Amino acid sequence: MNEQIILENVSKTIKGRKILDNICLVLNAGQIYCFSGRNGSGKTMLLRAISGLISVDGKITVFGKEITRDHSFPDDIGLLIEKTEMWPQVTATENLQILAEIRGVIGEIEIREALERVGLDPDDNRKVRTYSLGMKQKLAIAQAIMEKPRLLLLDEPTNGLDDSSVELFRTILKEEKDRGCTVLIATHQTEDIAGICDKMYRVSEGQCHVQEKANEKD
Repeated sequence: MNEQIILENVSKTIKGRKILDNICLVLNAGQIYCFSGRNGSGKTMLLRAISGLISVDGKITVFGKEITRDHSFPDDIGLLIEKTEMWPQVTATENLQILAEIRGVIGEIEIREALERVGLDPDDNRKVRTYSLGMKQKLAIAQAIMEKPRLLLLDEPTNGLDDSSVELFRTILKEEKDRGCTVLIATHQTEDIAGICDKMYRVSEGQCHVQEKANEKD
């Protein structure tokens, strides 16, 4: 079984602007990778490409399967890309129940566990429309992790989280890595996760460069 995510000469041009510029990467399974950079640097587009949400020039292979128009999404993936919208008129638990029905691989126990892991009460009857920004972000993280995917792609996951919630998020990432999950994070808030990343990359003008030190500034 192939245990790598491989990007070969991956490029993306939109309206004449090169968003991704000939990126070549080999990412090993079971590791946490951070892609940092300013807004518009290309880091979110990189996650979108790996997740199959956009087509690109070049080749992307995820655990032995090429991401193409015929096989457009990686198998067994958890995703938080940009602003994740939920159904505002129902509860957090009901939101996850709706999403869980798509694949049908988890039930009530896993849904409750996911909510509790991010610090939400699965018995809270409030509608999601009443949630704070931080609570909505926790729910978005819960939907990404609830099926215990093999691959997690997280875009700005600590947005709206207070210090205690960021610490809880770091614990979740360590737990996900311990069970063998591969985690890719795009963020401009590297101080939130630098200490737990196995490798950090800086994305700038569509190009990706490894950072030798976890605390290297953007």
